[in-house]
Amino acid sequence: MENEKWPRLSYEEGKATYETIHLWTQILGKIKLTSLPWISHSWHVTLLITPTGLTTGDLPSEKKDFQINLDFLENQVTITTSQNENRTISLLDLSVAQFYEKLMSELKKLGIAVVINKVPNELVDPIAFDKDQLHSTYVPKVAEDFQHALLKSNKIFTEFRSRFIGKCSPVHFFWGSFDLAVSRFSGRKAPEHPGGFPNLPDRVAREAYSHEVSSCGFWPGNEIVPFAAFYSYIYPEPDGFSSASVKPEAAYYHKEMGEFILPYSEVQRSENPEKDLMDFLQSTYEAAADLAKWDRKELERPE
Repeated sequence: MENEKWPRLSYEEGKATYETIHLWTQILGKIKLTSLPWISHSWHVTLLITPTGLTTGDLPSEKKDFQINLDFLENQVTITTSQNENRTISLLDLSVAQFYEKLMSELKKLGIAVVINKVPNELVDPIAFDKDQLHSTYVPKVAEDFQHALLKSNKIFTEFRSRFIGKCSPVHFFWGSFDLAVSRFSGRKAPEHPGGFPNLPDRVAREAYSHEVSSCGFWPGNEIVPFAAFYSYIYPEPDGFSSASVKPEAAYYHKEMGEFILPYSEVQRSENPEKDLMDFLQSTYEAAADLAKWDRKELERPE
């Protein structure tokens, strides 16, 4: 019997909606990119989870602060300013090009000047936002279920993050790769990353992986892993990591991705999904940290 607390996700059924939302989040992320000073590992451009969707958080402009929220329960995007101004755009029947045009138009009406690079990042053969009429699928039930899965995952990721006292990222949503993630660092420098991500400057990837990092996350699926899944990896990967014993039994090492994978469906159907997910996060981290000889005593919070 499927666990009712964690929604069922299907990449096959939700793919078109995920692709559209992915591109919408890229527009929001690029607005953050132009509005904030650079912070290491690109942490300043990520989106944050809210009870109803995703948010940019507070952004400064010349005359006022503003925030943009994607609401997957009311199926709308909202703009709120520090001068108590509010704008709402329905997400229903909206292509990426229409989303871009309407959002930029509303920002302009509010006196907020924003100019972004209109080419999506980390995608092969991207279409400029203002030209993209291809991606226009938005199924509210798919978006709502994805949001609930993000909330469940965010709770466990936050608890996992609390156990670490070394340098650690927030739990945040990367719009380039379209995943929720949290990353722990050993404090030691890493070998220069080769880069090579599609439509992403190598300098950005190299800074993101400038220091030894153990990272875990959740995403709704992609062409390589066509199902929703949790993942965990370490850079640089130490010898023996791919064959390490991790929990639960359903977790496995994906050679092409170079990371451990736990299918979301295994967690969703579990009698104790929270425990299974935490076991995955903890056991893959421990395997990574031990094999890479991290100073765990100094980096982890005592129980």
